[in-house]
Amino acid sequence: MATPEPPFTRVSAAGGIEVRDYAPQIVAEVMVRGGRGEAASRGFRPLANFIFGANAPRAKIAMTAPVTQARGGEKIAMTAPVLQTREGEPWRVGFIMPEGYSMETMPRPNDPNVRLREEPARRMAVIRFSGFAPEDRLDRQEEALARAIAAQGLRPIVPPTYAFYDPPWTPPWMRRNEIMVEVAR
Repeated sequence: MATPEPPFTRVSAAGGIEVRDYAPQIVAEVMVRGGRGEAASRGFRPLANFIFGANAPRAKIAMTAPVTQARGGEKIAMTAPVLQTREGEPWRVGFIMPEGYSMETMPRPNDPNVRLREEPARRMAVIRFSGFAPEDRLDRQEEALARAIAAQGLRPIVPPTYAFYDPPWTPPWMRRNEIMVEVAR
């Protein structure tokens, strides 16, 4: 049985990227510091605890994919070139909540570090790749996405979000990873 994913409408597919429209979504997220890999690992546990019942009213929430990760802090306009991340930089690690919840009906996290946020409808340019996702590979894919966005005349709004769809035991050739950048409509 496949893990539920947020629905989207494919607007276009060209130059190695897809442009997708996503409806509003609720995201549970935590802010963690460290290198990207360390932050992903440290951010996963409190989010998993939340969906496994560390909430009021101790409800289990279905796991969805992807797990997302983005540079923390305020959303700022994306610029070039892409720069390497500093080891102590904050990261937002998030789980997209299943459809059918609203902010009013969503269970409340027991952990004060887990925050619920409604993500508005948005248009995303997305590049997809398989395998492991070490920093150098993410950098190359991010650069390819930036080139494709520019070639299509799209205007990026915020820095990229990394999306990971598979559990750690998934063989590399079966893994699905994406880098997503919100673009102007």
